[in-house]
Amino acid sequence: AAAGLSYVGAYVINTYKSYDNFLQDKYAVLPAVIILCVAMVMFVIGLIGCCATFRESRVGLGLFLAIILVIFIAEVSAFVLGFVYREKVKTDVQGTMRSVFESYDGENSESAVVDYLQEQLHCCGVKNYSDWMTTQWFNSTGNNSVPLSCCRQGAKNCTGRLDQPQQL
Repeated sequence: AAAGLSYVGAYVINTYKSYDNFLQDKYAVLPAVIILCVAMVMFVIGLIGCCATFRESRVGLGLFLAIILVIFIAEVSAFVLGFVYREKVKTDVQGTMRSVFESYDGENSESAVVDYLQEQLHCCGVKNYSDWMTTQWFNSTGNNSVPLSCCRQGAKNCTGRLDQPQQL
């Protein structure tokens, strides 16, 4: 279980690097760090449990049970907090995403992140392609289109024009 959690934590941290422009709050990586810490603690607890079992120590097994109960209570608390604050996180992420989309110019590094995100997630805009209509880039280009990263995969001759929404 500790190895699995270590993999998940490392995967989240590695994925965070791709989207760090959207998650400007550096505490967004905190859950992954917590997962890695929990993995290390679980490894130690597993060793305590194994040693207590091999030695048939009642004190060791009691300590193991107490630690497992504390971990269970912490997991339930984390689940409840995640459920309670999910809308706040959603609102914060959407606000940050809107500001990054607003600074899109097709050339800077944030623009590359927006293009990468749209291509990887097969999406266009924060909610849909109409989000682009309020951006500075859309108004400055004057060609009534969205970035080519909004095009569907396999769409031939996609120009990003809004009069062809089936290609977006």
